[in-house]
Amino acid sequence: MDPLYTETGVFVALEGGEGSGKSTQAPLLVEWLESLGHRVLLTREPGGTEVGKILRHIVLDNGTGELSPRTEALVYAADKAEHVDKVVLPALAEGAIVITDRYVDSALAYQGAGRSLDMAELEHVARWATSSLRPNLTIVLDIDPAIGHVRFEGADRIESEPLEFHERVREHFLELAAADPGHYVVIAGDGTPEEIHAEIRTAVEPWLGQAHP
Repeated sequence: MDPLYTETGVFVALEGGEGSGKSTQAPLLVEWLESLGHRVLLTREPGGTEVGKILRHIVLDNGTGELSPRTEALVYAADKAEHVDKVVLPALAEGAIVITDRYVDSALAYQGAGRSLDMAELEHVARWATSSLRPNLTIVLDIDPAIGHVRFEGADRIESEPLEFHERVREHFLELAAADPGHYVVIAGDGTPEEIHAEIRTAVEPWLGQAHP
């Protein structure tokens, strides 16, 4: 499938391992963009729709127990399909800036590299589920998993995976970014929130011309 980059609105994905600071940086980015007069939608995967909330519970709740890696990947794909059709594409069509906390790259990193599924097969499913829609910009907040792990309490199913799993995830995020520097920026996640926010603003600013204030 040929990649699709929206020309109406701006689509930004925040990616990174556990504890990388996405949940801190996403609202800061929204606040800045709204201060410039832009319409902004902040969403997330999994869980950005009503169906997605149910799917999120399945894949993240510790009570679910062990899932087949293929089952896990397909649940995430279902969430992405619903999310893109019901949330992302309508907002972009109206010229809004859409910021999503996780997107396809998380599936490739977590279920592909982390679970050792066939990457080509997994990417085909994920791209089909999202109609090949790609973010204009993907911001990878990079942090050593050993540091990121101490930043959260009450780990869910994915966060509870061993350190080696999260190291594979991190490496794949960096590989994806290195392969497409025109649509990715890697920002060190161990700076202060203010320093990281400033770098994110610098990365996002060149794309704002195709958004509709």
